[in-house]
Amino acid sequence: MKKLLILLLLIPINVRAYSSSATSTVLMDMDSLNVIYSDNMNDVRSVASISKIMTAIVAIENKDVNDVVTIGEEITKAYGSGVYIKQGEEITLESLLYGLMLRSGNDAALAIANYVGGDVDNFVTMMNKKAVEIGMKNSKFNNPHGLDENGGNLSTAYDMALLTSYAMKNETYRKIVSTKKYTLRTNMNYYSWVNKNKLLHSHDYITGGKTGFTDIAKRTLVTTASKDNVNLVVVTLNDGNDFVDHINLFEEAFDNYTNYNILKEGEIEIIDENYYLDTLYIKNNFNYTLENKDNKILLNFKLEKKQNYSDNDKVGIVEVLINDKKVHEEYIYVTKKEEKSFFDKLKEWFSNLW
Repeated sequence: MKKLLILLLLIPINVRAYSSSATSTVLMDMDSLNVIYSDNMNDVRSVASISKIMTAIVAIENKDVNDVVTIGEEITKAYGSGVYIKQGEEITLESLLYGLMLRSGNDAALAIANYVGGDVDNFVTMMNKKAVEIGMKNSKFNNPHGLDENGGNLSTAYDMALLTSYAMKNETYRKIVSTKKYTLRTNMNYYSWVNKNKLLHSHDYITGGKTGFTDIAKRTLVTTASKDNVNLVVVTLNDGNDFVDHINLFEEAFDNYTNYNILKEGEIEIIDENYYLDTLYIKNNFNYTLENKDNKILLNFKLEKKQNYSDNDKVGIVEVLINDKKVHEEYIYVTKKEEKSFFDKLKEWFSNLW
């Protein structure tokens, strides 16, 4: 076992002053899932239309978004916010997702659920299964749109931040929620939808999100932001000043956190390592967002001394410990130096004579 200790000494820029007027709040780093600030983040509440984030990611993962959907009678049960699609209309699943996420269309939610799940009830089962897979321990979905019928969709600020961090890893999802305006023409209508997420129109670092409101849930909001490779999500539940609170939380975090490249893919050198005379390397970069203060970063190299190994075999791991907490590990591989044949060595010997 070999250890290399690296110290980062950083001077704090600002005094932390995170706050919001929400009943429940969380500010999370989407890459590490570290919680930067929270207030009642595990309180279970109705979350209204931000639950459509789950509707979207389940649909994207289970169907081709280029599929053409023929709208059925399920939309006759829709009420509240809608995009006003019509029975018999032909529209791609991708366009329905734009209507879902930009305009919070409850009719789009029902059409998506019916197409992807076969029926709404089965789709809700798929939503809850995905919640378990993601690690949302305090969430229960009863419908694909977030209205308060059947008890509404119940979750926490923390669980919704986990869901959003997961969804933002999907390229199709990221493209949809970052779109400011979307237009389309179907066999029955022409649509032009502007994203309800006001922050997307006013701040360049906002990358997505979802608004929500019901009489029980009140205002709910999820937004995501990226700046200098720091990727954040804020979730607020029951917040009458949500857009302002989100910006304040993002600004505070961007002032006080920095993203560092801790492991760089490619060849690595380990101090005092002399067992493997061949090249050791790792395959991936590892970045981590840290608060601007004194942080202790330890790279713990664990090598297995293999007597017989092939080119590109795994020969160990490197553990990353930050402030004495293990946050990541990466496999170490070996590249064997090419052995010269007898004739190559002989040729080289003769060439050196001249």
